[in-house]
Amino acid sequence: MAKARRTTHRSKRGKKLYAVRDLKGRFKDIQTYERAHGADLRKRSKKELAKKATRKKARRKTKR
Repeated sequence: MAKARRTTHRSKRGKKLYAVRDLKGRFKDIQTYERAHGADLRKRSKKELAKKATRKKARRKTKR
């Protein structure tokens, strides 16, 4: 199954939009760029989460 990609569009008022289409090409989700970008920044990657966990373990060992 192909991964859904976001494409950018503009609303009538000029706001930048992200649109996700399904495999048939129909709109699945439309969101403002501002909200989608903010959500992307809040979300952490698996790599970032693993790095944070190893740092936390190292801090615990040094406190003892």
